[in-house]
Amino acid sequence: MLASLSGWSARTFSALRHPNYRRYWFSQLLSLVGSWMQATAQQYLVLELTGGSSAALGYVTVAQFLPSLLLSLFAGAVVDRVPRRRVLLATQITLLFTAVTLAVTTHLGIVTLPLVMAIAFVGGIANAFDMPARQSMVVDFVPRSDVPNAVALNSLSFNVSRTVGQALFGIVAALGVSLLAAGDPDDISRLALPFYLNVSSFFVVLFVIATLPFPPREGIPQGSVGENIREGLAYVRRTPAVRNVMLLVGLMSLTIINFNVIIPYYARVVFGAREAAFGTLSAMFGLGAMAGALWQASKPNPLRNLRLGGVILLASAATLALTPGPLLAGPVLAACGFGMLSLLVSANSAVQLSIPDHLRGRVMSLYSFVLVGMGPPGALIASFLIGKEGPLGPRVGLLTLAALGGLSLLFLWRRLPRQLPRPEPAPGAAPAAAD
Repeated sequence: MLASLSGWSARTFSALRHPNYRRYWFSQLLSLVGSWMQATAQQYLVLELTGGSSAALGYVTVAQFLPSLLLSLFAGAVVDRVPRRRVLLATQITLLFTAVTLAVTTHLGIVTLPLVMAIAFVGGIANAFDMPARQSMVVDFVPRSDVPNAVALNSLSFNVSRTVGQALFGIVAALGVSLLAAGDPDDISRLALPFYLNVSSFFVVLFVIATLPFPPREGIPQGSVGENIREGLAYVRRTPAVRNVMLLVGLMSLTIINFNVIIPYYARVVFGAREAAFGTLSAMFGLGAMAGALWQASKPNPLRNLRLGGVILLASAATLALTPGPLLAGPVLAACGFGMLSLLVSANSAVQLSIPDHLRGRVMSLYSFVLVGMGPPGALIASFLIGKEGPLGPRVGLLTLAALGGLSLLFLWRRLPRQLPRPEPAPGAAPAAAD
């Protein structure tokens, strides 16, 4: 029994044996707790400012993810040319600025929906460059054999922090009533405390990024940025294994992977939950996602659960549409999180292990484009279909989103890869200095 547990632990956390990756992983875990606490507070802030409008949640989501739709391909070319340390420091400082602005304006009671949308847009620009840089740096700190495990552990840290951050939101918002709102539970300034705490979390990750020894890269792309972008697109187009995985991720993001709209709307409007219950439901989704990431971390073949994760996600989302209240919604949302992460970790690992290093930034930016860039139209579709003022209402609207996702998975079922292609060798490229 102990030997079996020890073997599982060694497999599941094997990438943490590498000290530089371990430093980066733990710093991200701390920083992301603050980021998720802020994200949850921002969703609740939007609902408070608009009287519970699903459309407003959709608009803020569009503002947050539109830059990824517009800039991802350009950002990928930049990430392949510019030292990753420089990119990451610039994006983290920008995100720090957005957190400070939200904290101060909410505390002073002068925050407005247009201001939240503008802050979300600026943060989205930073994330358009941050995501491909982070996705690409996995191979900088672990050998190829540990890449699937590192991808899964990155998702684990993302979802551990989601669970902790969203659960902390309810506690911190309650503390904000006494610390910032003079005991008034309806004073919007109470929501500033999660933003202030997130500000403090940025300094650890900035220090780690500034001091990590980034290794030299094989080379830098030649030619113009436009030519570099076309080279990345051509690779994806001629590689069916990568192309079809990205197509599935994009279609699912356009339909059912819109829980940043679905969870707050169901919690606040459909179930009538307050901050503590809202945070608990969000945390249950994070717990399920964390379990999905752990499950994937222990699997050596990233393609094994690609289809199964999609089935679990769609079935649990349909079940959520039929759930009568928040008590039963908790475990259903946990199943949604488990299925979503099983699908996304499998997809990300499959792409990471298929692409050559010289194209990594550009291809991973395209992956970010289909995952995050489909967020704006997906959020508008989800908020329209599940809104009480929409044509279908929350229950039938969510069932419709699940059905659309199911048709996408069915269409691609036979086209999805069952084994990884061998990465192409890099063509001649100019040598690059270490980051």
